Amino acid sequence: MLTFAYVARDPASGQKVKAEVQAENETAATRLVQQQGLSLLEIKIKEGGTGVGLGRITKRIKTKDKILFSRQLSTLINAGLPLVQSLRSIAAQTKNKNMKIVVNQVITDVEAGQSFSQALASHPTVFDNVFVNLIAAGEASGTLDKSLERLANQQEKDAEIISKVRGAMVYPAIVLLVMVAVVGFMVLQVLPQVEELYNSIATGASLPLLTRVLLAFSSFVRNYWYIVLALTIVAIFFGSRWARSLGGKQVIDKLKMTMWPIGPLFMKMYMARFARTGTTLVASGVPLVQTLEITGRSINNIHIENALKKATEKVKAGKSLSESLENDPNFLDLVPNMLRIGEQSGAIEQMLGKTADYYEREVDNEIKTISTVIEPIMMIMLGAVAILIVAAVLLPIYGLVNEVQI
Repeated sequence: MLTFAYVARDPASGQKVKAEVQAENETAATRLVQQQGLSLLEIKIKEGGTGVGLGRITKRIKTKDKILFSRQLSTLINAGLPLVQSLRSIAAQTKNKNMKIVVNQVITDVEAGQSFSQALASHPTVFDNVFVNLIAAGEASGTLDKSLERLANQQEKDAEIISKVRGAMVYPAIVLLVMVAVVGFMVLQVLPQVEELYNSIATGASLPLLTRVLLAFSSFVRNYWYIVLALTIVAIFFGSRWARSLGGKQVIDKLKMTMWPIGPLFMKMYMARFARTGTTLVASGVPLVQTLEITGRSINNIHIENALKKATEKVKAGKSLSESLENDPNFLDLVPNMLRIGEQSGAIEQMLGKTADYYEREVDNEIKTISTVIEPIMMIMLGAVAILIVAAVLLPIYGLVNEVQI
């Protein structure tokens, strides 16, 4: 059961009523409110209330579940089954409980008179703008099955690219984690024991500078660990808030596009995503201006989104898309060049598709390049840290040996 918070007006007194109601979905909750003789003004799912909030559960719906949903629905509709019957079949087969709840809600909304795209739009955390607009275009043109197939293909391509990029980041993350663990163990456990040993044998002798610095750090962490913990939590809290702010997004998104060695990788990934999404939307008959607006929101980079907003205004003013994107630093040169060929030949969909294929291959090559470059760099960093720690441990011991020999 879901918990809904609603605002209604009592016709008898004219006063507003704010309360909560539990129901399977929004339509059922609306009926319950109306059965009380109230005029409903506003209703929404309550986050954190009793029952499972839809906004919360949808975060656990994976991309593969949405791809499977699109594929199955496309197949069933192509086979001639009515939409609601197809959705019921999918709801009965899906193993993801959260996806089942969403599909059942969509079924209820469609049966209540909403279009399929309108029903999907009620779940923005599951079905994004690209998904909803493609479905709307498919409904309008009578090619819903083809739109769903295009959606599944696009989602698979996008998921594949993201998976490859994440995979490329796994190795450096593991090496850094090991490095931090080793340094922490040596500084907090081994070095203090070396200090005790050194002081017991050579009272009053001075430790090497490197060892003294690391011991001072170790002592501070061990004696004031609660301050370190509090500072870490505060830094993470404010850092995450900053990263979600407009200024933080601008800085982070710019670094993704320019910082070596990940800059070329992210730029090619963004170009592939732009071209692939554009291909899917244009093929489904979505108007160019609307395609640019939707694509800008789907790329997930604020600078490219702003560039596409400016390009959209230029297109509305009569310029071609290739002209609007030419010399824009947020787009690689191949994109406007391919668009120009597509505009001149009347095959913009095909040119966008070829551009997407090209940059998807380039993403693969860039990942291989980064892997080749980053492995020796990480090994050198790990070796340097190991030498630093070993030197801090061994230098005092060598000092003791020299004093004993003297």
